[in-house]
Amino acid sequence: MTDVVLECRDLSKEYSVGPQTLRVLDEVQLRLLRGERVAIVGSSGSGKTTLLNMLGGLDTPTSGEVRLAGQQLSTLKEAERGRLRNQELGFVYQFHHLLPEFTALENVCMPLLIGKTPISEGRERATAMLERVGLGERIGHKPAELSGGERQRVAIARALISQPACVLLDEPTGNLDSANGSHIVELLQSVNTARRTTIVLVPHDAELASTADVMLRMRDGQAERVTLEPEREVAV
Repeated sequence: MTDVVLECRDLSKEYSVGPQTLRVLDEVQLRLLRGERVAIVGSSGSGKTTLLNMLGGLDTPTSGEVRLAGQQLSTLKEAERGRLRNQELGFVYQFHHLLPEFTALENVCMPLLIGKTPISEGRERATAMLERVGLGERIGHKPAELSGGERQRVAIARALISQPACVLLDEPTGNLDSANGSHIVELLQSVNTARRTTIVLVPHDAELASTADVMLRMRDGQAERVTLEPEREVAV
């Protein structure tokens, strides 16, 4: 069984800005391995979120390919791509993307129900995960009834509920106070250690970045891979 969870081959992404073409990613070569903790860092506009979206199959490359669990995402039909993402990936966006008409419990259950988990088992697992992120008393509340930090924790619970091979997180602690932020960092480290879940994140501060053992430095459309020494501080 291969240890490569996600792979980019000659990955490029261009955007049209008026009459000009902006090349955000330029033939990126990248392999992410099982159990790695990866921080994507770089200046504003360097392509951090673009790369994260590409890795998650949320955007289409201009050229090149992304492979998840050995399968090239762009060649799959939409339904097949959705199933593969649901099985192999968890994703935490900057803006939550919770379904407003559903409760916190129902939002966290959703990936399990899509994956055909029985409803009773899904509710039990979702309840336990919400308790792990400190929201055991809020499971029946809809997103509009939750604070920004609570919605962020619901999104993190949803990303982890299917025990995916890889979790992609865009500034996951950006809306959290220091205590809840530290709790989420500990949870991610626990999942990484216990299940060898690959963690890929765009951090908003040096403390979160310092939890990584691999840094991807975005510069001039490239992702430079640097293996970090323990306790080394990372500039973001």
